[in-house]
Amino acid sequence: MEPDVAPLATLAQIQETPSARDGIPSELEEDLRAYGAKLIQQAGVLLKQKQVAMSTAQVLFQRFWYTSSMEKYGIAEIGMGALYLASKLEECPLRMRDVINVYDVLIQRSRQSTSSRDFKYEPMSYFSQDYYDMKDILIIAEMQLLKRLGFDVHVTLPYGTLINYMRVLNLLEDTKACQMAWGYLNDALQTPVYAIYPIPVIVCASILLVIRHLKLEIPSSQEDSPSWWDLFDAPFEDVWLVANLVVRLYRPRSQSDQNRVMQLLTKKDVRRWLDENA
Repeated sequence: MEPDVAPLATLAQIQETPSARDGIPSELEEDLRAYGAKLIQQAGVLLKQKQVAMSTAQVLFQRFWYTSSMEKYGIAEIGMGALYLASKLEECPLRMRDVINVYDVLIQRSRQSTSSRDFKYEPMSYFSQDYYDMKDILIIAEMQLLKRLGFDVHVTLPYGTLINYMRVLNLLEDTKACQMAWGYLNDALQTPVYAIYPIPVIVCASILLVIRHLKLEIPSSQEDSPSWWDLFDAPFEDVWLVANLVVRLYRPRSQSDQNRVMQLLTKKDVRRWLDENA
């Protein structure tokens, strides 16, 4: 088996992120991370991009915030840069113009209304200053991702590992369980877990959520045999923490909290919010 050599955040980075040092509350940072990852997924779908590129972009996006603050870089611009970079890394490149156009739509939709029925898109001219500004933002975002991550942009995705683990646990024939576990892994891309924990732990967390949700039983050959997560060298404490981080995505959010996140897509928006709440 190829070792998981993907870089992970240090304990110091996890305990106090750059955004936290700049006064951004942890819950707001968590919501902005999730929404930025959603924008990457939405943009990728509109661009008909491969899922592997979208997932890679989301992992790079999550790693970035352990090296840089949301007060200095906006989630929309870094998400745009991450998707553009990941598309090159996964050998399914996108045109810069297309990425800019799609993000322009998503940003306008977020700012105008929470209801798509009220959304009216105003396309920008390719010769306008707005277009050239977004082009500069995309180029800078890609360069900052490479610089801040030390050009270490290797990403290990969990899907192959999930299939192997489900086969070992005799769950591969359970279509519902497999689909649900796959969904949890995709949802986890909206959280920082891929920048904190190795892939076996994240996969075991998704399986644990499936087992508890569907009330499945994993048989053991002997009473004193190790628990199933021990078979994959995944400490239960870590598995439990990852599962809880994923479950937090589904907690109810007030409409005001949702609207606040949708209005904080750029560094200027975040700086204004910090000034207003100082």
